Amino acid sequence: MEINPAITFKHDRSVMYSKRPKVLIVGAGLGGLTLGMLLHKADIPFEIYERASEVKPLGSAMYFNSTTANLFKQCGIYDEFVAIGKYVSSLQFCNEDRQVDFHVYFTGHESEFGAKGYIVTRPQLYDLLLRQIPKERIHLGKKVLTMDQGGNGVLIRFSDASEAEGDILVGADGAYSAVRQGLYAKLKKTNKLPLSDDLPLPFSTWSTFTTAQNTVAYNVVLFLDEETSKTNDAFRNSEWGPEAAMAMCEEVKDFPVISGGNKELTLGDLFAWSNKEQISKVMLEEKVFKTWYDCRTVLIGDGKTMHFSPSGGAGAANAMHDAIALANRINGLPFHPIADEIEDAFKEYKAERIDWVITAFNSSKTLKNMAGQSISSMIARTIMRNIPGWLMRRIETRQFCHRPQVAFLPLVEDKGTFPPAHQPSLSVNAPQEGKSQDPADDISEQATVVV
Repeated sequence: MEINPAITFKHDRSVMYSKRPKVLIVGAGLGGLTLGMLLHKADIPFEIYERASEVKPLGSAMYFNSTTANLFKQCGIYDEFVAIGKYVSSLQFCNEDRQVDFHVYFTGHESEFGAKGYIVTRPQLYDLLLRQIPKERIHLGKKVLTMDQGGNGVLIRFSDASEAEGDILVGADGAYSAVRQGLYAKLKKTNKLPLSDDLPLPFSTWSTFTTAQNTVAYNVVLFLDEETSKTNDAFRNSEWGPEAAMAMCEEVKDFPVISGGNKELTLGDLFAWSNKEQISKVMLEEKVFKTWYDCRTVLIGDGKTMHFSPSGGAGAANAMHDAIALANRINGLPFHPIADEIEDAFKEYKAERIDWVITAFNSSKTLKNMAGQSISSMIARTIMRNIPGWLMRRIETRQFCHRPQVAFLPLVEDKGTFPPAHQPSLSVNAPQEGKSQDPADDISEQATVVV
């Protein structure tokens, strides 16, 4: 396939067969799987390409609440999600003396926002989403080398010398997205990349969670300054795995952990009890990019936002919300969409998501700060410990009113006393087979009838 940016087809949709755009998704993480699940339900052709040669059960626990409950219910997986999750009524913030400083309570959320919150391990949630997608749609060992796009489609080339062609390219391949890097490199050459998207990234406690399976999930965050970030930079593009993590485990093994029993535990005890193949290390950086799309290429999840605090499920929930909004827009595209129509859909997708992403990003930074050891962290904990109930309710209402749904699946009844926020893409309709997609054609047909 030859990609020519100058080519823009003018389709005569009145005589062409109904064809939905083919979507190429790079990255089989939670965001990529969610988008694939939704496109599968919309009967939109798609393929998922993952650079890893095998799916590894890596990752700690994540928290999901009413903001994703409607999605799970619409897709028919909510009951199974609840079965593998553990209900969370509160979060405890503790000090290094193994004492509880304060609680953040979530009681009343089911009546106010329509659903409870649950802790679930990433491997279990990943498996749940993976089972919703036909196996033949997921291709492993596909590392992207180059990408091209233009008026007549997109083309990606992989390290195994294979290629893939489609109409839309979605970068769902995480914080160091190969799709984003390729897209930005081309935009930079044409002076279309904002300066802020080309600047070096700033780098950015420990948390433990008990699960419904009577296991303990944990994560440790090591905050890096400009100098220490250089030491850790070698891990930036490495695969998750035990080799990169062992040195860090040794560094933090003496941190105390609340055990709930008589023995005083440390993180070293958790490391000793863990399967070393399931301990991983990744670099987390913080930034919201301005450029989310160009032509036929679009980014979701950490591909456009790096990185949410790993202490909750903010990053995963954000990627799922991206998938909902983008799937709604792709489903609303006309048959045989041209590049301009696709880019307009991406523009609406970003307009719908950007404010929510920034809000979630700032909330994640606040949560991260509360777990730190700086003066500002201590001030943040003091404020949270003494925050008035009415103000906490106002903060929660802003956060949990975002309860998006999939436009092309049967809507679920949202029983929260606080209504969900407006969702523009919920009104987007799919094209109707046999009906003209060109407004000019409709006018011409009506004129003919009148004459």
